[in-house]
Amino acid sequence: MTKQLALVIGATGGIGGAVAERLVAAGWRVQAMNRNPDAARIGREDLEWLKGDAMVEADVVAAAEGAQLIVHGANPPAYRNWAGLQLPMLTATIAAAKTSGARIVFPGTVYNFGPDAFPSLNEASPQNPVTRKGAIRVRMEQALREAADGGVRVLIVRAGDFFGPKPGNNWLSQGLVKPGKPIASVSYPGPLAIPHAWAYLPDVAETMVRLATNSEGFGDFEVFHMQGQTLTGEALVDALGQAAGRRLPVHRLPWIAIKAMAPFNETMREMLEMRYLWDRPVLLDNSKLVARLGEEPHTPIVTALRTALAGMDALPRPALKLAA
Repeated sequence: MTKQLALVIGATGGIGGAVAERLVAAGWRVQAMNRNPDAARIGREDLEWLKGDAMVEADVVAAAEGAQLIVHGANPPAYRNWAGLQLPMLTATIAAAKTSGARIVFPGTVYNFGPDAFPSLNEASPQNPVTRKGAIRVRMEQALREAADGGVRVLIVRAGDFFGPKPGNNWLSQGLVKPGKPIASVSYPGPLAIPHAWAYLPDVAETMVRLATNSEGFGDFEVFHMQGQTLTGEALVDALGQAAGRRLPVHRLPWIAIKAMAPFNETMREMLEMRYLWDRPVLLDNSKLVARLGEEPHTPIVTALRTALAGMDALPRPALKLAA
């Protein structure tokens, strides 16, 4: 029996890597494109690596030949040059989907929404972003909707802040916890009593694959929201403590220092713009998703955080035994 074929754009990143891994587990052939495929292949020999650039339309079109799915997980590292990279990469993916007939699977974010849509976000909530990054995400989804109007099939799965099982471009490993050393405390960005939506990447990947492989009756443009792990700051700090096996003090993220660095550091500037997402509840309504799948994939939070901390090399190290 011929395996179905998926092309993953951004397979070396968090969401792309997680979806690629889940597709392989589900029996798909998975091709991944990279400018340096020999280096990218190390540790990911389960994928078929192709040489190509996500910014070059011809490369993406060629890589997608024969594919049933294109997972668009490309994401500029450390928030750099979103304006210059995101839309051109997505345009190349759309062109590849038009040529191959593949369905595009796209990870949505809460950055699209402003405070007028809070606290509960469903698939029809108005998208009035208040940040540059949010405006780019809205334009990307508009481009996908226009492509769907032209016959391209699109699936968007929206979730809260991604984390684990490896360190990456996310709030947990860039803001709350310092990778590379045992966790001793937590820097939290907002009021501890306010709930915030988190999304464990293997759960997001599982959701995307289940939806993509159970798409009978879908329209050309489908959006689903994941509830994910909705936690107050207090609950998250407690769960991190359980995962680490120790009680953890919590400090406020030093916004004053971030503001001072923002004019000179793009990552700090983008983090500062996203502060509004921590000052009030931001929750995702998963009613449509549950109606479709029966349940939302959900890893227990302590298990997910323990895996994430291990990936960040932030779990407490066992004490060395002295020789007698």
